[in-house]
Amino acid sequence: MKAALVVNRVLFDIGANLATSLKMANEAADAGADLVLFPEAALTGLINNDDPSHDLSLGQAIPGPATEVLAGLTRERRIWLGIGILEREGGRLYDSAVLLTPDGEIGLKYRRITPQWHGRTADPSIYRQGTELSKLETSLGTFAFLICGDLFDDELIQRVRVLRPDWLLFPFARCFDDGSCDQRRWEREEKPMYVQRARLTGSTTLMTNYLAEGNLLRGGFGGAMVVSSDGTVVDSLPLGKVGILLVDL
Repeated sequence: MKAALVVNRVLFDIGANLATSLKMANEAADAGADLVLFPEAALTGLINNDDPSHDLSLGQAIPGPATEVLAGLTRERRIWLGIGILEREGGRLYDSAVLLTPDGEIGLKYRRITPQWHGRTADPSIYRQGTELSKLETSLGTFAFLICGDLFDDELIQRVRVLRPDWLLFPFARCFDDGSCDQRRWEREEKPMYVQRARLTGSTTLMTNYLAEGNLLRGGFGGAMVVSSDGTVVDSLPLGKVGILLVDL
């Protein structure tokens, strides 16, 4: 399998994010990718502020117009595509991710289980978490999702170990408080923790991080990497860079 981990620069404009996602997914397909993975909330941005009058308008239906456009691309290019989306279902909002099949179907939908994507005082009847962790059997192997803080939850790590997916898709959104893209700090303080947590899952983990300016979730510094089941970093993309990490797995 050739995997493409995409780091797009997320904007306030969902239409622009969708157009960029289509462009970069096509570039990945042109390079021979079988699977294309985008970061957490890559389509909608993490610009929620715990005010439902603002936040519910960000959420996208799944399935809905945006996923239909992306599904058209997966059918045309015969690729798998995973992407993070703030999902609206009725009057509820979730931090979700979908894996679209080469037939344009939603093969797997996952709702983040840990709650840190919103504030502690957010209305729990609106700002919701998922409970289900499942895997999808495919010709490329089995896939499962975790999103961001899920990787640091010991119970969820154990659930992944029981599930035993071949490939763990991990879209996330990490930033430093000062809004910097400090590669040395990442290498020294953050990367070892992410690698260690990925190793604990027992699955090869494909992780790609949100890249945005400071006014979108205080910014996200981007970067991507693949960590094998034994904790080896197979390859990585530096912070602060729009780009595509292509890895043969």
